[in-house]
Amino acid sequence: MKSGFLALLLSIMVLNMSCQLKTTVGSTKNKKGMTKVTILYPNAEGKTFDMDYYADKHMPMVAELLGNALNTYAIDKGLAGRTPDDVIPYLAIGYLYFDNLDSYQNAFAPHVAQITGDIPNYTNIQPVVQISEVLQ
Repeated sequence: MKSGFLALLLSIMVLNMSCQLKTTVGSTKNKKGMTKVTILYPNAEGKTFDMDYYADKHMPMVAELLGNALNTYAIDKGLAGRTPDDVIPYLAIGYLYFDNLDSYQNAFAPHVAQITGDIPNYTNIQPVVQISEVLQ
């Protein structure tokens, strides 16, 4: 039973890694002290998310608008919850990496209307945003 659970967990991890879409804007690696902006799109009944639009249009637009302030970004596509039978808690998660909080705020502020105005083009979900400091 224990080995079956471990095999299942390993399979989920491999699937999750294979479905992660990552685009590097610059060559900077994520390092301690950087600011990470996480954009979560919670799953719920009746919610929709166009991953192709998000990955091919929205995030590249955001990267272009944020310019050199943005070090890199990544996109996760939700596959499952804690177990394969659990509903996925988030349909998608986006990540934006900056050198520091000021860099993010100065780059984002002039473009907030354009960036948030594009959200209805790919989802009917109100995103949840968390700004964090990278520790490792």
